Formats: sequence, structure tokens, C-alpha cells
Amino acid sequence: MNDEINMHSLVLMHYSVALTNGSLIESSFDDEPVEISMGHGDITDGMELAIFGLKEGDSQTLTLSVEQGFGPRDEDNIHDMPLSDFPDDLPPETGLSYSFESPDGDDIPGTVIRVKKDAVEVDFNHPLAGQGIFLGVRILGV
Repeated sequence: MNDEINMHSLVLMHYSVALTNGSLIESSFDDEPVEISMGHGDITDGMELAIFGLKEGDSQTLTLSVEQGFGPRDEDNIHDMPLSDFPDDLPPETGLSYSFESPDGDDIPGTVIRVKKDAVEVDFNHPLAGQGIFLGVRILGV
């Protein structure tokens, strides 16, 4: 079978994500391959576009812009949270990430930027927001 990846494909692949300075963020190459369903939000839209049209056996390293990766950083995603929102056994510290519950019950990761007197400044942007990335892929099956 030599199908090209389209917006309805189920894709088995290895991938790696690195910053443009070369720091590796995550990789499946030394582990199990991942299976993604195109068009289901398993990966960002930009990543889907990057692998669109590839076939089984293809390997590529693609440079993704900020918009294709995790989007630009949004200052509106930085919020002050009351100190009381943090568990006593895990006090907020700059640089620590926590999982917060959104009003509709989803878990949202946030990273502490600054601890103030009675509030904590939390950044809810994706950690890779605002950065271009290298996406390495090896397509194992379509």
C-alpha cells in the first residue's frame, strides 16, 4: 500500500520535536511509535499540514514556524491565581507547572511565573508557544 497521508488517515509514525537551537523536547524514536488520527486534534494543525501527502517509509525533518507549531505566546493567557488555589503540600514556586481545572472541567497546565504576596502569576500558554520548532518524522504506516 502506498497511500499518501490525507485528512482522514490513521498514521503510525515516529516523531521528534526540537527547538531551533537544537534542544530536543521529545521523541518517540527510541520508544514506541505513535498513532495519530488526522483531523482529530492529536497534533497541531501545522504539524498535520507538514506531514500531509507523505507516504509510508518517508522520513523528513521540517521547520515549523511559531504559527505552525504551538502558536504565538498570548499575554491574555497569563492570569493571577489566588494563593488559596494551591495545595498546602505543594506551595507555588517560580518555574513549577501545575494542572488547573477549567470552568468546564478540563485540565489546563499552567506554569508559575511569579509568586506575589497573596496571588500567583500563572502562564497558561503552551510551554513551546512563541517558538519555531523542528519536527522530525518517519512514517511507518498509513
